[in-house]
Amino acid sequence: MTIRTHSAERHADRDGLDSARVLIVDDSVVVRAVIARLIDASDRFSVVGAVGNVAAALAFLDRVTVDFILLDIEMPGIDGLSALPDLIAAGQGAKVLIVSSSADEGGATAVRAMALGAAETLTKPSTSALSTRFGSALVNKLEMLCEYPAQMPPALVVRSPILPTPPADNPLPIRPVATGDDYDIVAIGASTGGIHALSQMFGQMPAGFRLPIVITQHLPASFMPYFAAQIAVLAGRPCDVAVDRMRIRPGRIIIAPGDAHLKAVRLSEGGAAFRLTHEAAPSGCMPSVDPMLASLADVYGARLLAVVLSGMGRDGAEGARRVHDSGGCVVVQDQQSSVVWGMPGAIAASGIADAVLAPDAIGRLAATRRRP
Repeated sequence: MTIRTHSAERHADRDGLDSARVLIVDDSVVVRAVIARLIDASDRFSVVGAVGNVAAALAFLDRVTVDFILLDIEMPGIDGLSALPDLIAAGQGAKVLIVSSSADEGGATAVRAMALGAAETLTKPSTSALSTRFGSALVNKLEMLCEYPAQMPPALVVRSPILPTPPADNPLPIRPVATGDDYDIVAIGASTGGIHALSQMFGQMPAGFRLPIVITQHLPASFMPYFAAQIAVLAGRPCDVAVDRMRIRPGRIIIAPGDAHLKAVRLSEGGAAFRLTHEAAPSGCMPSVDPMLASLADVYGARLLAVVLSGMGRDGAEGARRVHDSGGCVVVQDQQSSVVWGMPGAIAASGIADAVLAPDAIGRLAATRRRP
């Protein structure tokens, strides 16, 4: 098999359609050859390069445009995680899929990789187990990341951030909590690409931000302890995986467990709490963003800020509609910064988004507690 390494043009598959270009970065010659063969067996993807280290990958990306980078973690010299930000920058929009034996599902390495900007992770088996079954899983991951984005209606105004970017040593102040402040709670829904977007969003929210934050992120249950720990570091405040009847309190972050929906309920003595439920959601997701947003809209009404970040599918669209109808504010991530613009794009296309912004701008907006 010949690996095409010098063409910056798209390759046409046998049906005449464009095939997405893939660069493999792995220190094993055998692994590179096997993965290239598995990918090239598909009609939709074409391996245009396979290199053994980060330096060679950066040199390749300097002259060749690719759509995907398959990146190992444990390599001589610079490891994959350390090089991830540079490879993302050099890739100029290429999506990075971590393919590594270190990226065990539910492990801290996989969560950290996604927080650094990896689009997805896949556990690489031993060389002897690099079979057709693994090839199918790999191609399925790539196909998921190729999801065609929703189209934004011409009438939708994509608003620029309403606030200037503050100097690093002078973050935007938080206004004192008082009657008339717009929000009592921030709810965030996300899926593929959402962890990196969350890191960018939290980077613009000062440590003094006290509103409760609730997150439904599509991840397996095994990921959640590491995800909560990562979010606590990124946000600089406590983060807990929800348990049934957990109260919603200021200054804390609550995330949905991987095997239950979050539904907010009013408490008779005031305040609100979460119940965990397991019914089928319209999106088919577990956990689903829709029941979280819809129930929070019922409890908080106009004092809810709902944010939907990068993700595949339409989960969150129905819940966002409930937020909009209840007078709350809906903000979604823009297409340019999204790994997959399915979830935010569906809401933008429906015309109910109050603003379409990059994650850092969403963080600055949330920090002011003002509407866009």
